[in-house]
Amino acid sequence: MEVLIDNRDGTVWGVPVSSVQWKTSRIGKAGTLDAKLILEQPTKFPVNSGAIIRVTDGQHKIFYGYVFETGFNTSSEFHIKAYDQLRYLMYNDTFVFSATTATAGIKKIATDAGLKTGTFEETGYKVPAMVEDNKKALDVVAKFLDSTLIATNRNYVLFDNFGKLELRNINNMAIQADDFYIGEESLLFDFDYKKSIDEETYNRVKIVQDNKKTGKREVYIAQDSANIAKWGRLQEFRKVDEKMTAAQIKDLLDKLIKLRNRETKSLKLNCLGHWKVRAGCFVFVFIEKIGVRQYFLVDECTHNWEGGVHTMTLDLKVI
Repeated sequence: MEVLIDNRDGTVWGVPVSSVQWKTSRIGKAGTLDAKLILEQPTKFPVNSGAIIRVTDGQHKIFYGYVFETGFNTSSEFHIKAYDQLRYLMYNDTFVFSATTATAGIKKIATDAGLKTGTFEETGYKVPAMVEDNKKALDVVAKFLDSTLIATNRNYVLFDNFGKLELRNINNMAIQADDFYIGEESLLFDFDYKKSIDEETYNRVKIVQDNKKTGKREVYIAQDSANIAKWGRLQEFRKVDEKMTAAQIKDLLDKLIKLRNRETKSLKLNCLGHWKVRAGCFVFVFIEKIGVRQYFLVDECTHNWEGGVHTMTLDLKVI
């Protein structure tokens, strides 16, 4: 593994590392790198706040980010905490958009923040106009992607790909099973499988719309009586803009009930690591004892590299 530090003052140097932890999340968080370096005399090799850190392992480009925190202890361990570019979307501001696609809206947010961008796939669907006051930029990004998912059933992820922000359809980020898979005979050494109706499951969707002309509130409901009988009533509530037509609201109802009215399945794995895996990609999992043989979406991914041993912890879900 090679770790290079660029202090942005003309100094670029390689440092020996004792451990590296790289974390990525599919939604709402910047990628982070925690590295422990071996520096006997840290004052001779200072690491400036904002310094660029670049991590590679052979042909694998792992992390390109910026130092936000450093520390040193009596064991001569020098600790660095760095983030990728998504960290610079954690600011609050007022965001005003006319109807536009997630592709165009998110790219404007990134460009206005002075960030480098790479591949931005076209999402196609125009998200309705929005005004978000005192909101975090990354939360506005999530709203663009959530609106697109509900309207089109297409799921996109924004991530930093070694120094460039990319927007990709998750279906284009699958790691093919014939190239790499995780199972009892391949990399896996521990797992935790769970089915749930506790967090993202709703069998009743209620949408309301205020009508200023009549002074009344219009109510629209879609529900699955069979699942209500099995699970009890689990309701999602939304208030929509008065400009939406009844047809548009009913279409939204149909899409929401289809998306939410199901059990969620999640899987947590501890296994040997592979640098191809990051949040937002699909990996194939084969665990015969619980009947799992399918692709899972990586929601959270933590890579640990220490003493030459590479492991990873994955939080997965079924889409």
